[in-house]
Amino acid sequence: MFTDRLYNHAKPIWDSYLEHPFVKGIGDGSLDLEKFKFFMEQDYLYLIDYCRVFALGSVKATRLDTMAMFADLLHSTLNEEMDLHRKYAGRLGISKDELENTKPSSTLLAYTSYMLNKAHQGSEAEVAACVLACTWSYNVIGKALNENEGASDHEFYGDWIKMYASDEFTELAEAMKKLMNELADDKPEREKAHLEEIFLHTSKLEYLFWDMAYHKKMWLENTDIMNS
Repeated sequence: MFTDRLYNHAKPIWDSYLEHPFVKGIGDGSLDLEKFKFFMEQDYLYLIDYCRVFALGSVKATRLDTMAMFADLLHSTLNEEMDLHRKYAGRLGISKDELENTKPSSTLLAYTSYMLNKAHQGSEAEVAACVLACTWSYNVIGKALNENEGASDHEFYGDWIKMYASDEFTELAEAMKKLMNELADDKPEREKAHLEEIFLHTSKLEYLFWDMAYHKKMWLENTDIMNS
């Protein structure tokens, strides 16, 4: 299957997620809450544009079942995943207005601008390639962290782990993989290579997002000018 090819080529990148101190800190409960707060603010903005990519998928879909799937993914992101962020924001003392008016980091802008650009330019297959790495890798991370004894029971990070390790989220990830396989099935090698390039690029941006959050880095250089 095409997703097997994608996973095998992205595996070194994805393995690095589980070794990153931000992800490991969620798993063992040691992550500084201020780092997690920064992450949740930036990730909330990310999910807004992620939803826009799903909406583009519905627009570009050539079949009703594909249109419905992108619409379902949009709905679940808006009403379940983003709700988790809003609940965490409440626990962290962040108001909804503060959350939605967060200034985007350079990494966030690079990631979402890339996805939106590829989704606008391409077909439904490019849209699927843009969004697959995020959902699939979060499910992989959630299930891996859930294997740590007591991780899902942590008073603060347990809900995050349970969300992404859940059967419901696993079903979403599997549905997206199935869609990617269907859309890539009849593509010539040149187009498959292009889809793989998008998947690998977004996988790399996922790593940069974890790193950005761990260092609370708004811009590539934390100078007074860049942070003004």
